[in-house]
Amino acid sequence: MRGRPPIPPPSHMDCPVPIMRRAILSAFIVGAWLLAGCEAGERAGISAPRSPVGPVPPEPQRPGDPERGYRALVTESYVSCGIPYAAYRESADPPPPSHRLPGREGRNAELPYNFTAHTTKDGVELVVSNCLTCHAGFFDGRLIVGLGNEALDFTEDRVPYIEGLGAYVQDEKAAREWRKWADRLEAIGPYSTTDTVGSNPAISITWALFAHRDPKTLAWSPTALIAPPPTHPLPATVPPWWRMKKKHAMFHTAVGRGDHARLMILASTLCTDSVEEARAIDAYAPDIRAFIETLQPPAYPFATDEAFAASGQLLFEANCTQCHGTYGENWTYPNLVIDLARIGTDPAVALAGTGGSEDRFLRWLGESFYGESARLAPARGYIAPPLDGVWATAPYLHNGSVPTIDALLNSGKRPRYWRRSFDSKDYDQETLGWRYTELAEGKKGTDSNARKWVYDTTLPGAANSGHTFGDHLKEGERRAVLEYLKTL
Repeated sequence: MRGRPPIPPPSHMDCPVPIMRRAILSAFIVGAWLLAGCEAGERAGISAPRSPVGPVPPEPQRPGDPERGYRALVTESYVSCGIPYAAYRESADPPPPSHRLPGREGRNAELPYNFTAHTTKDGVELVVSNCLTCHAGFFDGRLIVGLGNEALDFTEDRVPYIEGLGAYVQDEKAAREWRKWADRLEAIGPYSTTDTVGSNPAISITWALFAHRDPKTLAWSPTALIAPPPTHPLPATVPPWWRMKKKHAMFHTAVGRGDHARLMILASTLCTDSVEEARAIDAYAPDIRAFIETLQPPAYPFATDEAFAASGQLLFEANCTQCHGTYGENWTYPNLVIDLARIGTDPAVALAGTGGSEDRFLRWLGESFYGESARLAPARGYIAPPLDGVWATAPYLHNGSVPTIDALLNSGKRPRYWRRSFDSKDYDQETLGWRYTELAEGKKGTDSNARKWVYDTTLPGAANSGHTFGDHLKEGERRAVLEYLKTL
């Protein structure tokens, strides 16, 4: 449209839509686990909760209605601040059909899947983010609700684009709403910028949000009330939602314990300014959780060799089920947190949660409304995830440092520096992952314009070490296991 502010190119070849569906609004993340806390408690030597490694016990969850949950997920404004509709209309192109969701009506029907229409008490019509910004992704050109979006770009400073959108806001009431949204995004901006496309800063974003909130009232403070997180987020991937039906704890370190629905609504903390608002969202949160538990992984869309897969199943059951469980009608899943010494993967995320550097965030939850029925208790390790639909969830390990399952099962194949394809049709059926190019140099030796596309495993938190449990397999055995994983 004439006069619109410049919008950077999309980071995903299936996502030619405007700035709001990119890194800025993806700050509103369900995968938020580490929160802000009480400095007085730190000085008094009060320790935050911890969990042991090993099996995670089940805890009761509130029941919900899956149908109501889907409607709430895609129509309720649990993130209640955003850009006025008039400004959105001027700055955004209409989404293609593949970006629209079934079951949406009115203004929502014309918005892409990751945005929701919301009208404030003052009658201002807004376009706000929803959970699908990070929890829906494309495979072979098809949108899959529940697949983690591993193509988001958080590498650029979005403040100029946020401020540029203000030029389209003329009405005084709308201007106040836009300013509220813009100020909060700008406050957390320094803690949400990553150095690699696809790396998700959910942890850091949430810490920053809670650093600006009073845990008792949830009131927003323009200045941080406690020390915010470091400005260099550790790299992380977004686990698929369909795993939730099996898991007793949430997130890579199994830190999310107790009421999962209560933890899920941490996605709303950018805009939820009172306990009353939080309780209103919490009323339908169990329904959203119930919907998530109905999600099934997509079926592998290409041909498989059934006999070869059957031989791979035997190898899988002999080598992998102790941690990852069994599959089929009578599936089992051990909910097992593997200690750092055994798993050997990059320890930075787990050590940050259990080493005391995040204690103020863990305690914050215990003092807040969210801590009435949920708690954050990290373990010194990582939970071995269910592997349903694992073939669709590249890249691998909690930090996305391994591009394919083939390399995950053979540590000698893992590239130190690499750049992956972001075309959702560019899938390698042999290695089970996105096609990638191995590079001779990391980010320091790369042109500045191309640097953000390079995954550099020598950087803090980005190591591709560990999980060497497939190294002893012969090449033919490994191929058979890969064939079996296509069937999950």
